[in-house]
Amino acid sequence: MVVLFLAFEGSAKSISHQPCEYEARTGRTCKPPLQSSRRKNFEFEPLSTTALILEDRPSNLPAKSVEEALRHRQEYDEMVAEAKKREIKDAHKRKKIMKERFKQEENIASAMVIWINEILPNWEVMRSTRRVRELWWQGLPPSVRGKVWSLAVGNELNITPELYEIFLSRAKERWKSFSETSSENDTEGVSVADREASLELIKLDISRTFPSLYIFQKGGPYHDVLHSILGAYTCYRPDVGYVQGMSFIAAVLILNLEEADAFIAFANLLNKPCQLAFFRVDHSMMLKYFATFEVFFEENLSKLFLHFKSYSLTPDIYLIDWIFTLYSKSLPLDLACRVWDVFCRDGEEFLFRTGLGILRLYEDILLQMDFIHIAQFLTKLPEDITSEKLFSCIAAIQMQNSTKKWTQVFASVMKDIKEGDKNNSPALKG
Repeated sequence: MVVLFLAFEGSAKSISHQPCEYEARTGRTCKPPLQSSRRKNFEFEPLSTTALILEDRPSNLPAKSVEEALRHRQEYDEMVAEAKKREIKDAHKRKKIMKERFKQEENIASAMVIWINEILPNWEVMRSTRRVRELWWQGLPPSVRGKVWSLAVGNELNITPELYEIFLSRAKERWKSFSETSSENDTEGVSVADREASLELIKLDISRTFPSLYIFQKGGPYHDVLHSILGAYTCYRPDVGYVQGMSFIAAVLILNLEEADAFIAFANLLNKPCQLAFFRVDHSMMLKYFATFEVFFEENLSKLFLHFKSYSLTPDIYLIDWIFTLYSKSLPLDLACRVWDVFCRDGEEFLFRTGLGILRLYEDILLQMDFIHIAQFLTKLPEDITSEKLFSCIAAIQMQNSTKKWTQVFASVMKDIKEGDKNNSPALKG
């Protein structure tokens, strides 16, 4: 700092000598530089735009009266007081947030000890106990989340890490053959749909998966892992193939599990009836899920249900995207993981209960909207949605119609559709 000042002082001196040298060479006089026209008739330098109200007027304008000066002083004091009040309020808010965060971290730490030392070693015995279910509802500690998800999802398909490597090798061979030739006939046993799934859709979707995180972008640490899992799955289940939305599910699993374990959980998760219906685009089964959803929609949120009906706004408009990605695209990632926690505990029912929780959370806003604005709102939910508010709304949703629970209502809907008796189910009328 001293060096800079001396340098500036030296340069200032050299500049001040220049007019004298000019006079000596030319014989002309040089006018001294004009003094700054800045007024010096006020007692202080204004520290902010707020303080400008206390300045005197320019000399070419009438001076302030005593009353006006006093009023301006009062207004300034009020503005300063209001700013201080806001500052204190913000400080209290920050303190409250930090206190809640500290409490949350303490709860996570204590819960982690319970999960690691008590629950996981005795999984089959404790998983369905009331204590574990309540602890589960509060959210799984990140350190055990992947393990609990794997255990809850299960491995009915009996996939091994070795089997994953086999299908990954097959996918790599197929990608290599695709890159070497552009002719379908040169790639034996591969359909055009298969080509597109393996090369185009997966490649495009990986770059669009959690773009703000960058970790799945080309060159990112998880880009190749995500590409491998999706490619291996298309070879493992050619009957399902690759469907847009799968990349988000695989990405969430990659963030919580090792590569082979993520593939095992991914394949088993997509083999569940609900996911299989949606990813196979089984319209008949999808309609049954929508119909069952509407039964509970009408039961829990009758006013909003009628509002949606008045605009002929059907569940497929917003539910498909939510179910396809298990909310990982629609909700903040940390909140989506909490939804996944309870989804792994309760199964498909919780996906639709979460949908009703979102509708309940924004019910007052949605009741003021028309068809277009509702569809736009539900397609891109607000980013400030919090787990506390959402889970409070989800908890308020009753997944029971009269005396029937989700599975019973779904079975009734299946029967109604099969028999063609649409009058028995309010969700199927019209």
